Amino acid sequence: MVREYGCDMRGMLSFQILWLVSKKPMHGEQIAEEIRKRRGEKPKAGTIYPALKEMSSRKLIKGRKSGKTITYSITPAGEKAVSQAITYFVRSFGDIFKSA
Repeated sequence: MVREYGCDMRGMLSFQILWLVSKKPMHGEQIAEEIRKRRGEKPKAGTIYPALKEMSSRKLIKGRKSGKTITYSITPAGEKAVSQAITYFVRSFGDIFKSA
């Protein structure tokens, strides 16, 4: 796991969640739907919510509860982590896109 970049780059789920909430606050179902649009398959709640809980415990995102819904937004630490993860991703995979 690549902890110094704020998320697990192996599966990229944490990175994708962090990136999505850096664009706008979202609740779990919205995050799952956005991932479905990009991947073609909607992640299960048992995949999304543990990742959200882990990122919340690491203070990368914060949740705001309204009724039964928790809306997640990025924290300053999360902003730094997503920026570092993007740099890492581009450095590691950027040449793949140039050759396409």
